[in-house]
Amino acid sequence: MKLKEALDKKRFVVTSEIQAPLGDDDPEKMIENLKKVRGRVDGVSISEVELEGVVGDNIKTCDLLKQNRFNAIYQTTTRDKNRFELQKDLALAHDSGVENLLVFTEDYRISGDSLQETMFFHVDSGKLASVLDHLKEGQTIDGKELSKKIEFTLGSGVEAPWGKNVPKQGMEEMEDMMNVGTGYFLTTPIFDVDHFAKFMKQVNTFNVPVIAEVMILRTAGMGKFLNRHFKSGLVPDWVIQKLLKSPDKTKASVELFADTIKSLKDICQGVHIITIGGEDKLGEYLNAAKLR
Repeated sequence: MKLKEALDKKRFVVTSEIQAPLGDDDPEKMIENLKKVRGRVDGVSISEVELEGVVGDNIKTCDLLKQNRFNAIYQTTTRDKNRFELQKDLALAHDSGVENLLVFTEDYRISGDSLQETMFFHVDSGKLASVLDHLKEGQTIDGKELSKKIEFTLGSGVEAPWGKNVPKQGMEEMEDMMNVGTGYFLTTPIFDVDHFAKFMKQVNTFNVPVIAEVMILRTAGMGKFLNRHFKSGLVPDWVIQKLLKSPDKTKASVELFADTIKSLKDICQGVHIITIGGEDKLGEYLNAAKLR
């Protein structure tokens, strides 16, 4: 089932994320790990990553996913891209069979299979809208005819402000992305479901599906790292203490994940799972959370 179809049918959507192979990374190993959950996820997104001058080939990775019968989601931002560069990347992704596009509005992004900090500036919705509108009409931004019309199912990343009132700027950004054609919003990582529920009450007025990002924490150290390098208080202390004190770290990790998913099912329209290098273990977590 395509991602758009799953959203339209109000199915509880499940997506996950990988990092495009870098350097000596083996793409076939990545695919073998993902095959274990094929049919259980509605889409797999590929994050834009540059590490020590090496850039992952997102479009090639999208093509590899499509060849192996996964719904690929091409991630990008408008950062450091003019309209022509953005148009080129989107056209190449579409030529590879990609039908899903994911862009971000938050300042920081935790992505792929490594704990590394990546800066994303606010999406230039005007730039994005200009490019997408032309592609939908089968034209380039300078008026040349394309061989076909290009359209994506568009997702937009938003920051869930932990139960506080969503700032006016945040609401305006979400409205701007709705006007661009956003089909769903993807939040920043959710650990405190009660606070997230308050956020959802505020943004439900948009009547656009919201997918909550859920991160698989396997150790207390991972939680501490995120609080230290990404956002203080991102991972609640009780989560860190459970992982720290449990004699069976794997069991504690799985329980935390399953409990979060169970609570989210009644609040939002899906989850986006960040495995942080644990694609081979994703099936175990899906089983515990009873996700297909």
